[in-house]
Amino acid sequence: MLTTLLFALALNSPQGHAAMNERGAHVMGFDQEKTAHHFLLFNDGGAIDIGVKDQGDTASRDAIRSHLPHISMMFSDGTFDAPMLVHDTKNVPGITTLTARKNTITYRYVETATGGRVEIVSKDARTLKALHAFLRYQIREHHTGDSGTIATRK
Repeated sequence: MLTTLLFALALNSPQGHAAMNERGAHVMGFDQEKTAHHFLLFNDGGAIDIGVKDQGDTASRDAIRSHLPHISMMFSDGTFDAPMLVHDTKNVPGITTLTARKNTITYRYVETATGGRVEIVSKDARTLKALHAFLRYQIREHHTGDSGTIATRK
């Protein structure tokens, strides 16, 4: 319990968040400070949306557009190595279920004006619960400010 608390404090410290951003830049191929991550929860799944903060930053935008289709394919195969590397843990909530139930999920990459988005859809209640846990974890770890509330997809 104490180890878990210390680990959580370290991740939420400025140094822990900076270290995660450094690992993220290495894994994702773009500067985390130049981009905005958003993790959205929907009643039929969710979305991972990453875009550049500066519209003129085409290098970061293109790196996002290179990274997210790859993530979409990896997640479809049940491979969640990237989040485990970024967060420096094998205990990312939801991934055990998402891996085991990969056939109940559809991942689709969509290009956006500022980067890209991975749309995630499932009709399976157990999968949705795991997906929402995964996305809420991402919200906390990346300090996105996203609500974590389940909305209806538009």
